[in-house]
Amino acid sequence: MKLLQTRGWEEYALLDSGDGYRLERFGQYCLKRPDPQAIWQKRLPEVWTKIDAVFAKRGQDREGWYNETGIPEKWLMHYGDLSFWAKLTPFKHTGVFPEQTVEWDWMRGEIAQHERKLHILNLFAYTGIASLACAKAGANVTHVDASRPAITWARENQAASGLRDAPIRWILDDVLKFVAREIRRGVYYDGVIMDPPVFGHGPDGERWEFSESFATLFSLIRQVMSDKPAFILINAYAVSVSHLMLWNMLDDFAKDRGGEVESGELALAESKTGRLLSTGIYGRWSAGK
Repeated sequence: MKLLQTRGWEEYALLDSGDGYRLERFGQYCLKRPDPQAIWQKRLPEVWTKIDAVFAKRGQDREGWYNETGIPEKWLMHYGDLSFWAKLTPFKHTGVFPEQTVEWDWMRGEIAQHERKLHILNLFAYTGIASLACAKAGANVTHVDASRPAITWARENQAASGLRDAPIRWILDDVLKFVAREIRRGVYYDGVIMDPPVFGHGPDGERWEFSESFATLFSLIRQVMSDKPAFILINAYAVSVSHLMLWNMLDDFAKDRGGEVESGELALAESKTGRLLSTGIYGRWSAGK
């Protein structure tokens, strides 16, 4: 197992965690939100005194953000040469997933080592920062998500990053249906990124459940890869499976192709104490040079 940890960057920090919450700084704003894993004690109680917004229960059964200091509807953040908008969403997150910075860097490195222009498929692509990272590295990107508002947000991030003219194809569709159609059309990809949820629905009500649907999707991915594939990256959150499941599936894929497989946990490191907070699992395969 490999642990990929993010210690934050200039515009993000995990300040502390404990008692069922995490405290993070996104840009200039400090946000407190629940994390069921953080059942340990807080180490820095003093940093919890300045909080701009808290995600907590409203009434008996509805959760939402309490905006304590008037955080704007959205604010701009930056990572290297990428720019993107953060927002307080009804789903507890901000549309920015800091643990993914290590994956953005990895994908850009994978793309850069190939002389040819790669075609990348990003599934469950959401706010699109991975799509922008790949486009910045020189790839053609097909970005697929089942949510129209998410694609709108991703395109706002595209504009913020100065990538309006980048070769990104924006697709509103169910991922299983889309990949099956690409196979029938004879369209192939050199790299695939997947960030599948536990549960979800396509734009026409198609049902997604990780435990039932992921194996079907992966079998389609094997068929949509080009003759000279470069990489596959899978991230998973809040799923009741081990990263070893991802490793075994990618290892099956690699048997006829070589390359390197790795899997493990994604984690955020608290900025002052270095204590780690797990955020999910990942698996990735690289063909190498």
